[in-house]
Amino acid sequence: MELRDLVLLRELDERGSLTAVARALSVTPSAVSQRLRALERTLGLPLTEPVGRGVRLTVPGRLLAAGAVEVAAVVASVEARLAAFRGGIVGRIDVAALPSAGVVLLPGLLAALGGDVEVRVHDHDVAEADYAALARDHDLVIGHRMAQAPRRDWQHLRVVDLLREPLDIALPVAHPLASREAVAPADIAGEQWIGVPEGYPFDDLRLAIEDAATEPFRVVQRVRDNRLVEALVEAGMGIGILPRLSTRTSAGVRLLPLRGVAVGRVISALARPDIAERAVVRHVLDALRACAAEIAAATRR
Repeated sequence: MELRDLVLLRELDERGSLTAVARALSVTPSAVSQRLRALERTLGLPLTEPVGRGVRLTVPGRLLAAGAVEVAAVVASVEARLAAFRGGIVGRIDVAALPSAGVVLLPGLLAALGGDVEVRVHDHDVAEADYAALARDHDLVIGHRMAQAPRRDWQHLRVVDLLREPLDIALPVAHPLASREAVAPADIAGEQWIGVPEGYPFDDLRLAIEDAATEPFRVVQRVRDNRLVEALVEAGMGIGILPRLSTRTSAGVRLLPLRGVAVGRVISALARPDIAERAVVRHVLDALRACAAEIAAATRR
């Protein structure tokens, strides 16, 4: 049995179809099927079984898929030690970043890394449930969550919490509440709300604020981009919620802390466990931690 066989099983376990595995490994679906059949003959065990129009792993197939993670992590760790012995970290890393989290961390990260590590940034604004899937195709994912504990679907990933960023209520400067130092849920109950699509973390916060206020907002728009939320708030279309550190507040918008409801997000880096052991990924994670620590210290001053 070769590591590439275990990797194939691991990919099928996570991606769920032969077509998706073939796309990820840059081979044809027939090549994936042939390799699976050859492996089954070698082991004398059924590794897949039909389900609907596709296949899924059997119990021994899942056992080997889990082993792929362990073996690949050990190999990556040994390679990292060899790289440290040789001295100097070089290489390329693909980073998928939530834009509003990238605004906070990426400029400092890229400056700290210099030219030894090539970082390719891919911006993705996705629902909180979709960050784990991004880790299949990128070395690192910079995402966020609203809860203190990592999501259940992140449990198979290496999760490095980097920064907790406060979230504020955004109001037009002409709003009657804009002169206050903070607001409570009852103060903004029933307001027109510039929100995000359902399933996105900030929409969960809207629901929490509504529960605390015992009155719903009037959701007039649902958009993904925070700059667009800010522009619509500035135009007087409603109020919304924006992250404090990554919002380049215009003169027409006021950000106010919200009292009575815990509103903040945890910005995290996610990676497959074996990918996280690679020397270049370890190096970038260390640099990310350092950047986040500097930002946290600056915000406390």
